[in-house]
Amino acid sequence: MLTFARWTLAAFALLGVYGNSPALGQAYPSRTITIVVPLAAGTGMDVIARMYAEKLSLSLGKPVIIENKPGASLMLAATAVAGAPADGHTLLISTSSAMAINPVLFKKINYDPEKDFAVVSWYLKSPFILVVNPALPIKSVPELIKYAKGSKTPLNYSSPGPGVAQHLSIEFMKQRFELDMNHIPYRSTPQSILDISTGEVHLGFAEAGASLPLIRDGRLRALAVSALTRLPALPDVPPFAEASGAADFEAVSWHMLFAPAKTPREIVQKLHEEMKRIMSDKEMQSRMALLGLIPLDPPSLAETDRYLKSEREKWGALVKKLGLEGSQ
Repeated sequence: MLTFARWTLAAFALLGVYGNSPALGQAYPSRTITIVVPLAAGTGMDVIARMYAEKLSLSLGKPVIIENKPGASLMLAATAVAGAPADGHTLLISTSSAMAINPVLFKKINYDPEKDFAVVSWYLKSPFILVVNPALPIKSVPELIKYAKGSKTPLNYSSPGPGVAQHLSIEFMKQRFELDMNHIPYRSTPQSILDISTGEVHLGFAEAGASLPLIRDGRLRALAVSALTRLPALPDVPPFAEASGAADFEAVSWHMLFAPAKTPREIVQKLHEEMKRIMSDKEMQSRMALLGLIPLDPPSLAETDRYLKSEREKWGALVKKLGLEGSQ
């Protein structure tokens, strides 16, 4: 048995070891926090990030700044944060593309989405809207399925490119309902949506922010939303799952906040709690809804990890099934 004196020395030794730990011995944060955004300034992701960065700064007592690092199909930002110090002062916003699709789609990426990051907060879904050219005699999802199956020539659909979320969402629908449609890939989101309105292509799953003005002007007809819940900006448009009778159908992107993987758990938990408080605010939820997004009351870290795993399995399997594995 340890004598009292030896026990006291051992206790002080342990305090010496852990007292110097950045997680336990220093107040967090100790300096400016940087949130790296993989899209350009002015995008919906960027606008929302700046809103909660300001609120985080007030609650944490240190500046929280946004660094835009677009490029490489959202992977430039992920690569930068994967190699950042794991002390909670560098964070990343990312999506299904960088964290669930690209690891299978690309031959090589410079980060490991499962090993290099710890999720901090899942705070919104970014759904797509199934839109058709208004000249088509299609006003509902069942009518689309019937029309597509009865058409002598396959309908064509647009997306911003092979392997992107919009492309995979249509392919997910095609496989679920055994539809034959031709993919017309574009190099930009706006043009891929505009050409549906002009009749160059028949349909597509379009980003809400880019398609809402055309829907409101009557230049696109909205049939369904790809999320399981209605879009606040289009309350009369049903979820695809409801309209089709496929109760589990969902094909969305999402925004999550990540930290480098070895960030101390107590820092991750602190940030998670702050984000839950901020994102549950009615003003924040209203602003997200106005941008065509679906705000969430951020679920627990364990629940988010389970969802993230299911998304990787879902989209990874589809990329492989389409023969796109390592195609980029």
